[in-house]
Amino acid sequence: MALLYNNFSMYLGMVYCYLPFLVLPLYATLIKLDPILNDAAADLGATPVKTFFKVTLPLSMPGLIAGSLLVFIPAVGEVVVPQIMGGLNSVMIGSVIWEQFFTANNWGMSAAMSVILLIILVIPVIWMQKIQQRQAKASGSL
Repeated sequence: MALLYNNFSMYLGMVYCYLPFLVLPLYATLIKLDPILNDAAADLGATPVKTFFKVTLPLSMPGLIAGSLLVFIPAVGEVVVPQIMGGLNSVMIGSVIWEQFFTANNWGMSAAMSVILLIILVIPVIWMQKIQQRQAKASGSL
C-alpha cells in the first residue's frame, strides 16, 4: 500500500496534526475528576466499563466537546495536508475554495463557498455556547 497520494495517508496526516488539539482539552478535563468517584462506583458494584460510561464519560463531555470543536473547525478548511499527502485526487472543501480562488480566478464562487463554510462552522460554536449557558444557569441555581 502506498503511503502517499491516497485518502488514507491524508486522513492519517490530519489525525497526526490535530490529535493534540483533542487530547489536551480532554486531559485538562479528566485531570480535574476526583478519583473517589471511580472508587465509589466500584463500591456500588459497577464494573470498570460501566464506571467509564456512567461516571467518567459524562463528566468529561465538556472537554470532549471543546476538543472536538478545536479539531473540527480547522480540519474542515484544511488545504495543505490534502494537497501534500492526498495528491490531486483528494477533494476537501478548503482545497476546492483554494482552487476556485487562485487557479480558476472565480472569486465570486470561492467567496460564496467560504461564507457557506463559515455558517456551517459557526453553528456548532453557537450550539456549544447555548449548552454552556444552560450549564451555568443550572449550576448557579444550586
